Amino acid sequence: MLSKIYSCCFFGLEGFCVEVETFISNGLPYCTIVGLPDASVNESKERVRSAIKNSGMEFPLSRITVNMAPADIRKEGALYDLPIALGILLSSGQVSPALSLEDTAFLGELSLGGQVKGVKGVLTMAIALKEMGFKRIVLPCENAQEASIVEGMEIIAVKTLGDTVGFLEGPHLYRSYKREEQPEEASGVQIDFNDVKGQQNAKRALEIAAAGMHNIILIGPPGSGKTMLARRLPTILPDLNEEQALEVTKIYSIAGKLEGRPVIKSPPFRAPHHTISAASLVGGGSIPKPGEISLAHQGVLFLDELPEFTRKVLETLRQPVENETITVSRVSATFSFPAKFLLVASANPCPCGYYGDHTRECRCSPRDIQRYFGKISGPLLDRIDLQIEVSRVPMEDLEQKSSGLTSAQVKERVMRARDIQYNRLEKRKIMYNSQLSIRGIEECCQVSADALEFLNRTYRRLGLSARGYVKVLKVARTIADLAGRQGVETGDIAEALQYRIIS
Repeated sequence: MLSKIYSCCFFGLEGFCVEVETFISNGLPYCTIVGLPDASVNESKERVRSAIKNSGMEFPLSRITVNMAPADIRKEGALYDLPIALGILLSSGQVSPALSLEDTAFLGELSLGGQVKGVKGVLTMAIALKEMGFKRIVLPCENAQEASIVEGMEIIAVKTLGDTVGFLEGPHLYRSYKREEQPEEASGVQIDFNDVKGQQNAKRALEIAAAGMHNIILIGPPGSGKTMLARRLPTILPDLNEEQALEVTKIYSIAGKLEGRPVIKSPPFRAPHHTISAASLVGGGSIPKPGEISLAHQGVLFLDELPEFTRKVLETLRQPVENETITVSRVSATFSFPAKFLLVASANPCPCGYYGDHTRECRCSPRDIQRYFGKISGPLLDRIDLQIEVSRVPMEDLEQKSSGLTSAQVKERVMRARDIQYNRLEKRKIMYNSQLSIRGIEECCQVSADALEFLNRTYRRLGLSARGYVKVLKVARTIADLAGRQGVETGDIAEALQYRIIS
């Protein structure tokens, strides 16, 4: 007897329908799975066999053929356990469904005891199934909240294979899952912008970076507060809107990093160690999964001790920083993941960290310093809008109680500047000043004659590159937005120029 159960798979951020066909015929007891399965899918035979028996049903002693179509897309993961088990039960006549299976999809991993366990990428697959016309998804309880984000799709949450069979034979006895409103989980340790004592120049630069999504590098001796500043940057970024939150949640769902959380509404913060590989940063695998670059989408990617990263890893940043997307090519297909992140980097001024410090003597030779920064290519540095020198904090600042603006106060100013940008850039289908094109700069950066003359003189004196010139104008536009000015004045250009200490 032939049966057909619908399931789903995902490639990159796109979902595809998978038809699980099961045919039981005469012959020696044997089960085979075809349709380009990987090792984890082939192993499902033993999980399914045990789950069926431990659920009080019989595993047929016949020849069983399971076909997973389309056969030209590789299937991986244990999410096909549940549809394979149901296909075998339907083909052997042990289950008589009381509802149509044409508009129902099944997802879930089975334990040996018959429990249905959670899987990755449910949100992506639920969105794809809805677009394909499916009305119902049967999946593990731990994935129900994630799938319920997709409105208009009936969610049936099951705990065991027996529950799934019970739903097929008596759907009127089961209620569809209703989404529970859950607040975004707060981190265990609350951090605030005013925790940082002193460093007013660096705080100002981070506010500008947050307002216009400008990449930034902090250069200073050990203990000057570079990491502390960077980790507080997400607290002044506006919350994600509905579209951004859904996109970020899809990425984390595919990567298996949701960890039971609801929709991600706060900008993510990723801080990979400098030993990370290029594949882990951009995404990899036979079927590529999102890397740290995509996990930082709509948030902050913090690279602490930037010169300690390998040159190969650093060069992979150039494309996503410029194009806001990362493309990973494999023999089977080419995958694109979104990578619109705010790059924050930190570095010591030299290998020992004390070059230019007034309290400790630097032990590095000029050659050592040149070799240290040699890993960071000129083109990559040129793509960083704000280059800030973070000096040692004076004792009098450390002795003072926490003062200055809180994260909430700075966030409010950033949001006002963002609103100005949205209104000005909406027709261009971009959101931030950092995304402005050359033509956009000419039309949106209304630079006064005095300011333009000042910039031209400084351009020749400092030897800025053409990209550096453009970056200065973008930063100056953001500074003017923070001040609520319609045009860019000489003071805005001067402040933007002071944030180019390297180039």
